[in-house]
Parts: sequence; C-alpha cells; structure tokens
Amino acid sequence: MNDQRTAWIQTEIEQLKEAGLFNVIRTIESPMDAWVTIAGRRVLNFCANNYLGLANHPRIRQAAIDAIEKYGVGPGAVRTIAGTMSLHVKLEERLAAFKKAEACITFQSGFTANLATIPALVGKGDVIFSDELNHASIIDGCRLSRAQIVRYAHNDVDDLRRKIEETTEYGRRLIVTDGVFSMDGDIAPLDAICDIANEYDIMLMVDDAHGEGVLGEGGRGIVDHFGLHGRVDIEVGTMSKAFGVIGGMVAGRKEIVDWLRQRGRPFLFSSAMTVPDVAACLEAVNLLEHSTELVDRLWANAEFFKKGMRELGFDTGQTQTPIVPVMLGDAKLAQQFSRRLFEEGVFAMAIGYPTVPKGKARIRVMNSAAHSTNDLELALAAFAKVGKELGVIS
Repeated sequence: MNDQRTAWIQTEIEQLKEAGLFNVIRTIESPMDAWVTIAGRRVLNFCANNYLGLANHPRIRQAAIDAIEKYGVGPGAVRTIAGTMSLHVKLEERLAAFKKAEACITFQSGFTANLATIPALVGKGDVIFSDELNHASIIDGCRLSRAQIVRYAHNDVDDLRRKIEETTEYGRRLIVTDGVFSMDGDIAPLDAICDIANEYDIMLMVDDAHGEGVLGEGGRGIVDHFGLHGRVDIEVGTMSKAFGVIGGMVAGRKEIVDWLRQRGRPFLFSSAMTVPDVAACLEAVNLLEHSTELVDRLWANAEFFKKGMRELGFDTGQTQTPIVPVMLGDAKLAQQFSRRLFEEGVFAMAIGYPTVPKGKARIRVMNSAAHSTNDLELALAAFAKVGKELGVIS
C-alpha cells in the first residue's frame, strides 16, 4: 500500500540505508551472556552493557523466581496509589547505603530517572549547563524542563566556567554531566566540576549509568571514585547495565529525593519496577557488597583487550573504562566491519549518527567480567583479520 501520508518515511529509510546508517537489529535466542545465540549461531558477545555478567547469574535468577513465588509479578498501580511494595522500599534503602548517600528513589529505567529529575529541579527562567556529549535521556530531560540549555565543550571545565560567567540571567541553575560517556568510554572530571559547582553555588547532577558497578570501591560509582560523597547533589544511575536487570535510581540529598516523590512525573504517573526486577536488583547489591571479584575481573579483562587492540594498531579513542570504541570514521565501513566480525563469530555492533557525530562511526566493544581470557584472544584474532582485510590496520 502506497500511502502519501507516510511516503516520506520510506524516503528517509532509503537515505539511511544509502548512508550506511540504517540499524539492523539482531535477535538473541539465548540468555544474555559472554556468548549468545543469534540465528542459530553461537557468537562471542561484545554488545551488551552487562559489565559484570549478572544478567544470567544463577543467584540473580533465583532471587527473581523466589520473589515471584512470594509477591507475584506486578505492583498493580503507580507507586503513589498503592503500587509501592515492601521490596521497593528495601531496594531504595539498600541502594542508599551502597551509594553512601542520604536517600535514594527508584524509577522504571535510567532514562525515566533523568526525565523525572531534571524538570522537577529546574524550569522556565532557569538555566542548565550541560556537557555537549551528554546522553539522549539528559538532553530530553533538559528539553522537557523548558529551562535555558547552555552546552559546554566536552569535559572542558574552563569552558564550563566561561559559560557560567557569561550567563547572567537565571533563576535556579543546574550543572549536569554524564559520569562515564557511553560511546567514548572517558570519565567526566567530576572533582573539578564539583569545585566549580560549589564556587558558584550551583546544583550538580551526574548520570552514572556506565559507572554503576564499574567505578569506585566495589562498583559504587563515580562519586565514590572521586571521594565526593555529600558534595554531589544528584547521582542518577541505572540497574540495566552492570546490575544486569532493569530500573533507574536517583541517590543524593534527602530533600531532593523527597521532592522527586512529589514531582517526578514518571514516579507519579507510571507503574513501578516489577517484583522480579526489584528482587534481582537487591541480589545484585548483595553480590557487589560481598566481593569486588567481578569488578576486578572486569577491569583486568578491559586492560587486556585494550592493550591487544592498541598493539594491533587500532584507534581506541580516549577510553578510560571497559568501553572500547574502535574508531573507523565512515559509517559504511563500520557496518561492513561489524558484518565481517559477525561472520567470524564476534557480535560487535557498528555505531553511527545520530548516536555519535557524523564522521565518528565506530565499533563499540563492551568488555565484561563474564569473558574469559580465551574469549578475548578469539576476539582480538577476529579484529586483526577483519582489520587487515578492510585496510584499517596494516
């Protein structure tokens, strides 16, 4: 059926395909782990944010099953209308203790945590200073707030200071940054940003989605990594990555958490995390509090892989974390590289515009604690073969 009302969509899709920007989504037929099954083939998985391998951990699975037997599945309502269960409260208490924060509130995802938090703190007549490479959920939260958005150069504290001093018309002010930038793997200079926030008396918010379970003591995150407890007003996180489940959190000052319970729209108008999700997240906290083994293994694997890639001659950008961007530039080349890797048994997706700027296409490799040294050696061999074949390395 040729409908003129939507003909423009097909045109746009064809243009995406021509530019190498059309995203082909592969379907996984097995549990999320170091190896997954796609189209009947077992392939090495370097796409997941499953940093600690908890998505298929036996203790996490069992915790979810046990909770279903005891509490059922769904909360049945939004949390303010009889949808809060004792498990939700317990998780928030445990997360606050884990993060060494005054209080914590949970949301359905890290994305909704940002959509809830930013518009609740600032609005029309206020100003937000936002890193130019912040995640889409931060950008959307800023837009929803209707506050003035002032972008500063990526991780550039001098530019942040200049932008603050140039902006003289404001009500309330908020600085917001990612903690770990998900496409480049670099870390925000949160200590320096915190000093600026204190100097100018501005609220400070960090989205630590890729620092949860990765940075800090036992994966407590970027605030712990820099020793900034009590100095960062809002720490947003997710439980869909290192925790291996789903859900978002906001930890920080008690009055801010109390305010979000009153004005965080996703909290007020959307049902809470389900019972098995909450129970699984609680068990993830148990695992992380008990031992740093998984976090230590994650970092050891990351260093092994990054060293191997650099020795092969690949450009891995500015990464400081287990996220490894294999910089290729051209989107078509990145898609071709990803297809060839898959043929060699390695699942690593091409990332292009609009997820990253035009001309900055890459293969984004996600290391995990679930990978063995042999897995990493197999991956390096595949990257070497495809890289030479496509002229990326000599």
